[in-house]
Amino acid sequence: MTFSVVALIIEILLFAAGAYLYLFARGAFKSKDPEVAARVEQVRKENGTWMRIGGLALAAIMLINIIAHLAEFF
Repeated sequence: MTFSVVALIIEILLFAAGAYLYLFARGAFKSKDPEVAARVEQVRKENGTWMRIGGLALAAIMLINIIAHLAEFF
């Protein structure tokens, strides 16, 4: 595997992490356990703003990098 392919895989994983962080901050994932759901809601209320901004920023930057790598391959 070349370094460029490894870098593309890492960028895809970081894009997924950014998308997950954004969706978590928006409340897209629900827990069936009420105790866990209460803790998650508290974390979202305390940190929701920076998690949304950070998730969107990470996903956007990684998407640009992924597009650049794919353009390099083709």
